[in-house]
Amino acid sequence: MTEQAQNVPSPSLRDNGRLQAVRHLFPGYFALVMATGIVSAALLDVGRPGLSDALLAVAVVCLAVLVVLSVLRLALFPRDVGADLAAPDRTYGFFTLVAACDVVGTRFAADGRTTVTQVLFWVALPVWTVLSYGIPIRLVLGPRTRPVLAGVNGTWFIWVVGTQSLVITAATLGSAFPSGTRSAALAAVSLWSVGVVLYLIVATLVLTRLLLLEVTPDDLTPPYWVTMGATAITVLAAARILDMPGNAPAVQAAHPVIVGLAVVLWAFGTWLIPMLVAFGVWRHVLRRARLEYQPQLWSIVFPLGMYAAASMELGRAVHLPIVERIGRTWVWVAFPAWALTFAAMLGRFVLARGWQGTAGDRPSDPAST
Repeated sequence: MTEQAQNVPSPSLRDNGRLQAVRHLFPGYFALVMATGIVSAALLDVGRPGLSDALLAVAVVCLAVLVVLSVLRLALFPRDVGADLAAPDRTYGFFTLVAACDVVGTRFAADGRTTVTQVLFWVALPVWTVLSYGIPIRLVLGPRTRPVLAGVNGTWFIWVVGTQSLVITAATLGSAFPSGTRSAALAAVSLWSVGVVLYLIVATLVLTRLLLLEVTPDDLTPPYWVTMGATAITVLAAARILDMPGNAPAVQAAHPVIVGLAVVLWAFGTWLIPMLVAFGVWRHVLRRARLEYQPQLWSIVFPLGMYAAASMELGRAVHLPIVERIGRTWVWVAFPAWALTFAAMLGRFVLARGWQGTAGDRPSDPAST
């Protein structure tokens, strides 16, 4: 039996368009759930519960659909999943599953449904553990056809996002269940610290790649916005830790560091926004790269929503009203961006292009990063 036959059960299935859409499912498509969930949380924070609940429902449906499609892909096309896991430019997209579970779980906690939060946390934690150790070990010790540095891109920051999403959930559950506050605080502070160090490592690698290797329009894809999204979720995680009951020794010990770095990272993330806009202008206006729907666009929407949510919570946590006002205003940047992207996605489905991303997106096309 050939390798292709092992991946596709029969010739009839091989020609099935829907099955091929499953085969080529973009590994980072859970960013759709991340973006929808965080915009829902931000809308709830500015007093729009109706809109927030509607987006939460969309996020839950999308999460369920994507989980089913991902399980089908793993069962029917394990070699394709393995190829994505081994590819430096795509492998970190799998962390979107971790962040999607945590973002939706945290949003449920805001409604008092912490049982759902707990379930999603215990789904996300083992996935994060396997990916956090498995991917770096594979990239360092595994065979390679080209330098790993050539595959470094904005998706690597999703490693940080997944880590800090666990922090937010742990801190949220620690605040909801006082009996577990101390252990939850220690776990949250420890993971938050790991996330900060990971951000510094990934930022160094990304900057090195951009400065040493030629940059083309296909290289500056939407996931580079996660450079800012990773700072924003780190800030939100810090704010959630600061809101935990003050008798937790871990929070007391790290309090000055957390406050200081949260403000620094918020300022740096704010500074990054014009830079990322400039990259987009260079790509689409000066270099005339076509602007169309692709699943990577959710990697722009998520940072916009996360920046709004993080700004509001940081402003309240450290008593900076201007930062909170910026966040409340930014919600009305994030929500229209979500609506436009969601409408574009629906339009794409009407054209029967499905969940697989842009045509030719597999895996040699640089745009798939």
